[in-house]
Amino acid sequence: MPIRSSPTARQLRFAAELRRMRERAGLTSAEAAGLLGIKPNQVSNMEAARFGVSPERVRSLAGHYGCTDPELVDALIAMAGARKVGQWWEEYRDLLPDGWLDLAELEHHALTLRDAISMHVPGLLQTPEHAREIFRQAVPELSPPEIEHRVSFRVKRQAVLHRDTPTPYLALIHEAALRIAVGGPTVAAAQLKHLLAMSEHDHVTIRAIPFSAGAFPGSGQSFSYARGPLPALDTVQLDQSHGVVFLDAEPQLAKYRMLLDRIEAVSLPPARSRDLMAGIVHNL
Repeated sequence: MPIRSSPTARQLRFAAELRRMRERAGLTSAEAAGLLGIKPNQVSNMEAARFGVSPERVRSLAGHYGCTDPELVDALIAMAGARKVGQWWEEYRDLLPDGWLDLAELEHHALTLRDAISMHVPGLLQTPEHAREIFRQAVPELSPPEIEHRVSFRVKRQAVLHRDTPTPYLALIHEAALRIAVGGPTVAAAQLKHLLAMSEHDHVTIRAIPFSAGAFPGSGQSFSYARGPLPALDTVQLDQSHGVVFLDAEPQLAKYRMLLDRIEAVSLPPARSRDLMAGIVHNL
C-alpha cells in the first residue's frame, strides 16, 4: 500500500481516534502490534494516517482494544474510507492551502454546523461580491486570479446549504459584523438582503448578537462547530490569520459547546434578528 504524502484532516482525525482507542486500552504501540501480529511501525503508520486501514482491520483493532461501542466502530469505518476521487474541492488542491480543502470536507460530512462570528459574515452566507472585497483586503495582496479562486471556492462551500438534504446551520453573528459596510452601501445592502433570504429557510437559523449584549463569553472569537456522527467525533474549526486550525480533544469540544450555548443565550431570537438586519438595510 503506497504511503500517503498528504493525508487530509479527516484521515488524520481517524488516525488520532485509533491512537486514542489504543491509549484508553492502556496498550503501547508494541503491545498492540503483538496482539495484531504486525510490526510496531505498522501501528505507528496507521496512527499517523500514512496508510489506509480496511474495515476488517478497524473491527480487529476495536476488538483487541476492548471497544464495545458499535456506533463508534461503524463511524470510524466510514471515516476510514479512501479519499474520494472527484470531490469538488480536489480541483483546488494546487491553488489553495490544504487547510481550506479540509474545511470543505469537514463541512461536507458534518451533520450540523454552528458558527459564532464576531467581525465578519460567515463564509457560508457571503455573497460573491462581499467575499471578493474581503479577499481584496488580504495581506499580502492577492493577485486577481488568486482572489477569484478564493471567491469561487467560498461559493462552492455553500452547496451544503442547498443540496437535496441540506445541512442544518446556525449562525450567531455580532451586530458589528452586520453593520460593517464591506464593499460600500450597495454590496453591504445586497449581503444583508441575502442573509434575510437565507434566514427564511427552515434549515438555516441566523441570530444576531446585539451591541446591547455587552461583553459575553467568547466575545472577540470566531469559530465553527461541526457535529459528527457521535459527540466524540465533533470538530471545532478556528479561522486564524496563519491558516485553518482544527480542534478535537474532548475538553476542547466541551469548552466550545458551552461557549456556543452561552453566545446563543445572549443573541436575539431569529425574528428580532431579521428586524435588526432589515433596519440596517433601510439605513444604508
